[in-house]
Amino acid sequence: MALTIYDRRDRTLVAIADALLLPLSLRRRLRRGPRQAPARILCLRLERIGDLVMTLPALGALRAAAPTASIDLVVGSWNADLARAIDGIDRVETLDADWLSRGADGLSPLELMARMARWRGRHYDLAINFEPDIRTNVAIAAAGAERTAGFRSGGGGAVLDLALDYDASAHTADNALALVHAAVGAVRDDVPAAALKIPDSARTEAARLLESLGTRVKIGIHVSAGRLVKQWPEARFREVAERLVQDRGAGIVLTGSPDDRAQVDVVKSALPADRVVDLTGTADLLVVAAALQQVDLLLTVDTGPMHLAHAVGTPVVAVFGPSDPRRYAPRGVHDTVVRIDLPCSPCNRIRLPPARCTGHTPDCLEGITTAQVLAAVDDTLRDLRR
Repeated sequence: MALTIYDRRDRTLVAIADALLLPLSLRRRLRRGPRQAPARILCLRLERIGDLVMTLPALGALRAAAPTASIDLVVGSWNADLARAIDGIDRVETLDADWLSRGADGLSPLELMARMARWRGRHYDLAINFEPDIRTNVAIAAAGAERTAGFRSGGGGAVLDLALDYDASAHTADNALALVHAAVGAVRDDVPAAALKIPDSARTEAARLLESLGTRVKIGIHVSAGRLVKQWPEARFREVAERLVQDRGAGIVLTGSPDDRAQVDVVKSALPADRVVDLTGTADLLVVAAALQQVDLLLTVDTGPMHLAHAVGTPVVAVFGPSDPRRYAPRGVHDTVVRIDLPCSPCNRIRLPPARCTGHTPDCLEGITTAQVLAAVDDTLRDLRR
């Protein structure tokens, strides 16, 4: 399968690196012995909130297949508390890669490899990299596990014992599940996703924060997409929030990071103070998860909180533009994706948008009206009352 890397220069560099790594592939095959049930397992998922949450079904399947194994999970520091709340994980390690740390200090690929090489003394039987990336494939190989598994489509498959093609037409969660099935054998289809064990203290704090909204319908709104190419205009979020408050009697719960303050304020400034709770930048991730569990619905774009709401069982109305719903949409019974059909959408060009879509709202999001989003919210709330 061809490398699934958009940038031509990066694709060429990774292809060259793969060619240089090819002798390692032959060497690993020669030393490969019979497969044994793993007793110590290392899993790697360094990316953002949504990426980790979409790995929960795979982690549930892994625990079901290896019920007595010790499972270590490596995540970015921003996901540490969330990772520690995942049922079935024995130890959480944090490593911040410089290409994911968003301005903060992070480890270069060589530093990441060196850090993981220090874990060779743990004698892992199996190491699984859920990210299709040559840098993390090389890093996880450095941990010295008896067997390694990951995806070859981002490069680095030669250093792995088991390298799958990443199916770009399938959901991220399904790709992760396929990797676990290939690494440890078939798992029953009815195995549930790994659960998030939200602490009672977080639930209590969330209830306290939302108490002022009383018993009215509570709508969570997460405005910021994190990237301009995925951003539905803040002014339209404001219009929807106003209608929900004025015409539907709802209370609004706003979420976001400190960096989202200006975007959130666009929505907040139009709402009565007694009908809005603003959690932006003030609550830790587990309190946010608990708050999302206590709202009736979350309205958002394609974001990590979208996946977090799905994980705690809260219905989602998600506005999608260039992101491919086949790969990233929440898949709950009451989850709804709002999008429009265009010949170029979904392009899934998130990290390297087409030139015509940079610096402004792309057409695939500009064409989504507040009326469409309000209708989706109304339909979802109506279904929940049945």
